[in-house]
Amino acid sequence: MVEERKVSMNEKRIKLAATEDVQEFVKAAGKCDFEIDAMYQRAVVDAKSLLGVLSLGLSKELTIKYWGENPAFENVVKKYATM
Repeated sequence: MVEERKVSMNEKRIKLAATEDVQEFVKAAGKCDFEIDAMYQRAVVDAKSLLGVLSLGLSKELTIKYWGENPAFENVVKKYATM
């Protein structure tokens, strides 16, 4: 019997001001085994895509949604959190 884990959706707001910030964020997201979306207004991209996240623009408040837990990723999210 396979045991099911309940995973809740997390939503946070972050601001990535420099290309290096985006690189750090995408690298941390890439190490996660769950989906992570980054959004600005109506645009939604895969947060594991460097070009996708860069296409949303620097210094804008992005909303990220993810369906899992990873302590290292949470630390990076906290670093760039806006609220």
